[in-house]
Amino acid sequence: MTDRPNTPLLDTIETPIALRALAADQLGQVADELRAETISAVSVTGGHLGAGLGVVELTVALHYVFDTPRDRLIWDVGHQAYPHKILTGRRDQIRTLRQGGGLSGFTKRSESEYDPFGAAHSSTSISAALGFAVANKLAGQPGKAIAVIGDGAMSAGMAYEAMNNAREAGNRLVVILNDNDMSIAPPVGGLSAYLARIVSSRRFLTLRDLAKRFARRLPRPLAEGLKKTDEFARGITMGGTLFEELGFYYVGPVDGHNLDHLIPVLENVRDAEEGPILVHVVTRKGHGYAPAEAAADKYHGVQKFDVVSGEQAKAPAGPPTYQNVFGDALVEEAKRDSTICAITAAMPSGTGVDRFAKAFPERAFDVGIAEQHAVTFAAGLAAQGMRPFCAIYSTFLQRAYDQVVHDVAIQNLPVRFAIDRAGLVGADGATHAGSFDVTYLATLPNFVVMAPADEAELVHMVHTCALHDSGPIAVRYPRGNGTGVAIPAVPERLAIGKGRIVREGKTVAILSLGTRLGDALIAADRLEAQGLSTTVADLRFAKPLDREMIRKLLATHEVAITVEEGAVGGLGAHVLTLASDEGLIDAGLKLRTLRLPDAFQEHDKPEKQYAEAGLDADAMVEVVLTALRSNSAAMARGVRA
Repeated sequence: MTDRPNTPLLDTIETPIALRALAADQLGQVADELRAETISAVSVTGGHLGAGLGVVELTVALHYVFDTPRDRLIWDVGHQAYPHKILTGRRDQIRTLRQGGGLSGFTKRSESEYDPFGAAHSSTSISAALGFAVANKLAGQPGKAIAVIGDGAMSAGMAYEAMNNAREAGNRLVVILNDNDMSIAPPVGGLSAYLARIVSSRRFLTLRDLAKRFARRLPRPLAEGLKKTDEFARGITMGGTLFEELGFYYVGPVDGHNLDHLIPVLENVRDAEEGPILVHVVTRKGHGYAPAEAAADKYHGVQKFDVVSGEQAKAPAGPPTYQNVFGDALVEEAKRDSTICAITAAMPSGTGVDRFAKAFPERAFDVGIAEQHAVTFAAGLAAQGMRPFCAIYSTFLQRAYDQVVHDVAIQNLPVRFAIDRAGLVGADGATHAGSFDVTYLATLPNFVVMAPADEAELVHMVHTCALHDSGPIAVRYPRGNGTGVAIPAVPERLAIGKGRIVREGKTVAILSLGTRLGDALIAADRLEAQGLSTTVADLRFAKPLDREMIRKLLATHEVAITVEEGAVGGLGAHVLTLASDEGLIDAGLKLRTLRLPDAFQEHDKPEKQYAEAGLDADAMVEVVLTALRSNSAAMARGVRA
């Protein structure tokens, strides 16, 4: 890490109002200083780097040309918005990114009026911008809506659904296609920039409008021919035929790092009566910082790093991450079974599927940012006799819930869901927390839902999934490192719906699901120290429940608590239903459920999040003691608790 960079011009910019007071020939210096400040800040906090560096010039140009915040600037996903935050009044907080009480790593409405729409999931920007644009149109209010969407996000169907309806917005909608993988455009240069400037100019658009009016007076076949000639000519020279077919006036490609090209084009687009308009901008992730340019994948999301060398701080050596344990276990299963395949939605390394893809490339499928397709694709594979593992983050699987219900559960197809990032996720905060998967999966008929207490249990559960052909099955596991237990050389097939007693006692029963088991055992030690004999059970399954074990524990212990890293409606709700059905609550049992709060928790260190949620050992002990005290007080009053 180094001292803060020298940024004399950036220091004068508190908001885009000050930026727009500058001369155009000063913007290059602003961009250079903004890039240096972004690098310096992220070197201290960690976070997303490459994407933000790639849009520095674009960020400056957009705020310079458009009248933000009246003109609504919406960043798709939002992980590229750090430079935007610096320019919009949050520079003094930028070194609090992703820390407790600090700035979010994504756009957030409550942070600033310059964040009109919160985002952290991909491909929502065009739909949202369309809503802003049409609302202004209906209300007769000024202001445009500008969506900035990456070429990767364009792999999601939602983007095209929005574009298909964009005509309703007219010229109030501008879409900036940030092509940072060169996956759509050919290399850009002076000619393409010149053409983009010409066809976005008012003079060209006026002439084009006159030609349209003239064409309306011609016989229909001739008018259609002129229209196709115009589209063909611009398609040949500039591309963008697909976007034209969707109703957009296409401009580009434009070099996204050349302000002399960007500014005139954006000014023309701002003033155009034609619309909606799509501006195709070509950028490079990590632009302007050599280490990030050389390894875009490693600098997409970074730990703290040294600005000069680019070397990232290495986490202390520890147990393998759950995602890598899953990936390795799946490889071993695939060695034994040629019908096993793996599907992920643009997150191969984040889910461990990259390890599988290296070993079995013909059986690994990255479908892009298309979770709905991923699930139904897996359903089709399963229906044809394959054994698909669909590996998706918990928060992203929410996007495909209808497909989970309709295409998998109703048809009882044996799709295996590997649900990564289940539970709280620290610095990524509420948008990425896997809070709801137990609730939304365990409510479905035919589903099996498991959660391992440690990495060894995860290996057993992957093996169990591989052998389970009678319906859909899911295993959820958290972000981060395992507990350090030995990885079993030979996996065990678990009996569906059967848990295990980890520690036996008589007075208190702690029923744990997933990796909160470690804290449950710590809580048991503390309760034992106070003379309270405590049983700890690892339920393993949220569905089907181990009804026999739970029935016995509830009937033989004075107090029982369930512990899960999930929202209301999950394990605790199912155990309460069982207790009600069995009449155990009427018998005086003190049953409490510990779960995530009915709130979206802000980003923070995991241990602080667990304490805030009431899911650490301290909270477990307090809940048990409170229940016992209330029971004793009731008994002293002669009232059956």
